[in-house]
Amino acid sequence: MKATIERATLLRCLSHVQSVVERRNTIPILSNVLIEAAAGGALRIMATDLDLQVVETLSAVSVEQAGAITVSAHLLFDIARKLPEGSQVSLDAADNRMVVKAGRSRFQLPTLPRDDFPMIAEGELPTSFEIAAATLAQLIDRTRFAISTEETRYYLNGIFLHVSDEEMKAAATDGHRLARFTIARPDGAEGMPDVIVPRKCVGELRKLLEEALDTNVLVDLSASKIRFTMGGEHGVVLTSKLIDGTFPDYTRVIPTGNDKLLKVDPKTFFQGVDRVATIATEKTRAVKMALDTDRVTLSVTSPDNGTAAEEVPAQYSSEGFEIGFNANYLKDILGQIEGDTVELHLADAAAPTLIRQDEKSPALYVLMPMRV
Repeated sequence: MKATIERATLLRCLSHVQSVVERRNTIPILSNVLIEAAAGGALRIMATDLDLQVVETLSAVSVEQAGAITVSAHLLFDIARKLPEGSQVSLDAADNRMVVKAGRSRFQLPTLPRDDFPMIAEGELPTSFEIAAATLAQLIDRTRFAISTEETRYYLNGIFLHVSDEEMKAAATDGHRLARFTIARPDGAEGMPDVIVPRKCVGELRKLLEEALDTNVLVDLSASKIRFTMGGEHGVVLTSKLIDGTFPDYTRVIPTGNDKLLKVDPKTFFQGVDRVATIATEKTRAVKMALDTDRVTLSVTSPDNGTAAEEVPAQYSSEGFEIGFNANYLKDILGQIEGDTVELHLADAAAPTLIRQDEKSPALYVLMPMRV
């Protein structure tokens, strides 16, 4: 295989694919990227960790000899990063070695044969629909902070996607908080299976979407695999296995009878929580909210660091009471609210609280209280 490619093109592509590759691998070939050069002048670069696979097609300056080889992903990425801007990079593979040349630099890297490189067998992907990249990015941003990191509850380690009559819903929960985002059901998504998209896939997808926000993404899926195609022919294809498990019926925890309504400016509220939480420690992450007519008093008491309190103006007309929340969880949710007001629908100090911008908002959050 012998090909020449612009450094900027190579670097951008490697930045997409190399983050899929795990730093520590017991299987040496999984540390490598597969580079395929076709006679027509196109280069395909692929990386995988056996659960997730990214393939990007790009235009080469020239392909002198078609072929395929695998080489260390992180090494090639580091080399590409340090090569001079504007240079052309020559990749020449023969005899278990790849020679990388650019300007006056020359690197000789060990390779492994392409036949050993594992591919994810996609099988049939019967459900297929398009979604605007900006919508998909928003769906991820509004929910992924609530994905559980507990490996024992593996079925919570992703975003749950499911469709109802006219809607598609994305939900994530770690048992302490729940985030749900609703969009109109895309054409072609009717009858799709309920799927759980793993956390790593969500993270990689969100990075790739950043460069394609004004385009559409083609989504193909089955009950066990999902594939995202971005940027058309010279684009990126991300394929992932789905989490094999059953997501709990989260609708049961969304409160419907919470009759105490607190309205507050999310930015002021966020800053107040952030300030009083400065003295919180690992043991006392709870921030206490004392609700009175048209105000909320936030306070934190720490045996090591003393106390802090701040009063935040709010709209509230129900009876006063106190409730405690994990400060970080509350900030995570408030950070998602873009408008001038956020609604907190409360019941009592022990019941879950419903948080949303307003009743028309596509995003909805539920937060469990803490004892304070």
